[in-house]
Amino acid sequence: MVGGQILSRSLRCRQNELRTKNRACTRNFEPEPGTRTRNPERRTQNSSRFRFYFRFYNPVVRIVTSAPTRIDLAGGTLDIWPLYLFHPGAQTINAAISLRARATIDPRPDGRIVIKSLDTGTTVEAGDWRELRGSRELRLLALLVHFFEARGLTLTTSSESPAGAGIAGSSALNVAVCAALAEWTHTHDEPDALLQIAMNVEAQAIAVPTGLQDYRPALYGGIASVQLGVDGVRRVPIDVDPTELEARIVLCYTGAPRDSGTNNWDIMKKHIDGDRHVFDCFERIRDTAAVLREALTTGDWDAVGRAVADEWDHRRRLASGVSTPAIDDLIARARRAGAVAAKVCGAGGGGCLFCVGPPERRPAIAEALERGGARLLDFHVERHGLTRG
Repeated sequence: MVGGQILSRSLRCRQNELRTKNRACTRNFEPEPGTRTRNPERRTQNSSRFRFYFRFYNPVVRIVTSAPTRIDLAGGTLDIWPLYLFHPGAQTINAAISLRARATIDPRPDGRIVIKSLDTGTTVEAGDWRELRGSRELRLLALLVHFFEARGLTLTTSSESPAGAGIAGSSALNVAVCAALAEWTHTHDEPDALLQIAMNVEAQAIAVPTGLQDYRPALYGGIASVQLGVDGVRRVPIDVDPTELEARIVLCYTGAPRDSGTNNWDIMKKHIDGDRHVFDCFERIRDTAAVLREALTTGDWDAVGRAVADEWDHRRRLASGVSTPAIDDLIARARRAGAVAAKVCGAGGGGCLFCVGPPERRPAIAEALERGGARLLDFHVERHGLTRG
C-alpha cells in the first residue's frame, strides 16, 4: 500500500488481539521453565495443542513485497545532496519500469535471522540482530535488519534487474525490504519514513552519499519529476500516456556492470572542489531536464528525443568513464538503425542503455543492439509502485 500506512489500524488491532490469545495459549499449554509434568502423555498433548494454537493464532505470517526499478530520463546525479542546492530549478525525470525487486519474510520458530539473496546465492545467518552491524556480506540487507531490530525471520530477496544495471535495482530492493521489515516490526511504516531509512541505510552500506530520486519511482511508480530545492524534495507526476513512451524506447543491458557509488562520488568531489567544467555540465543537464519535462507534458516526441540526446552529450562530458568504447559502439549501431537518441542509465560506465526512436523503427533498433552484443530487456512503464503480496 502506498500513500498511507502499510498496515491498516483494523488489521493491527486484530493482530494485537491474536497476540494476546497466543500468549494465553502459551501459558495454558506449556509448563513454566524448570517445572515437572506429572503426566508425560498430557504434556505431549499440550505441546501439540500449543503448536496448533501457535499456527492458528500467531499473527506473524509470510510477508511479500515488491518495488519497480526505473529509467532515469534526465537530470540524474543532481539528486545527490548538496549538489542540487547549487543549481536552482534542479529536477530529475524518471519512469518506473516493470523489472521488479522482491522481498519475502517467513517466520522462524527458533528466533534466528537468516538472510538469503537468490541473485548472488549468498546466505547470512545470525542469532541476534545485533550481530549484523558489522556484516560484510549482503551488507545492505544486514544493515536494514539491524536497523529494524528484527528477529525470528528468514528474509529472501531477488531482483529482475541485472547486477549493476544502473536502473536502481538496489534502491528498489531497498524499498521492498524496508516495507517488509516495517510491516514485520510494525514500525516506520509511513512513506516518508521508508524513503529516509532507505536512503540513509544505503549510504551506510556503500559508504558514499546516495541520490534522492531512485526511491520514489520504487515507492510510487509512474512517470514523474523529482524537484530538488532548498525547501525540500517533491515528486510531481507527469501527465503523459505511458504506452506512448514505451512505444519509443528500447532498453538493453550492455553486458558490463557499473559502480555508481564510485562514479558519482568522483564527480561530486570535483563539483565541491570548484571544478568549473563539472559545474557547467550540471547547469546544462538541469536545463535539459526542464526541456524534457515540457516535451513529455505536451507530447512533443521529437523534442523528447532531442532532449535525451542533449542530456547524454552533457553527461558524457562530466568524466571520462561515463561512456566506454562498447557503449559508443552500441549507440552508433542504434542510430544507424533509426534511433534519434540514446543514453546510459544511472552513473554510466556500463549497465543499461536505452534508445529513443520512432515506434516503427523500434524493432530495427532492438535488432541492432542485440547484434552488437547487448541483452534486450522487455519492460513496460510501471504504473504501480511498492506492492504487498
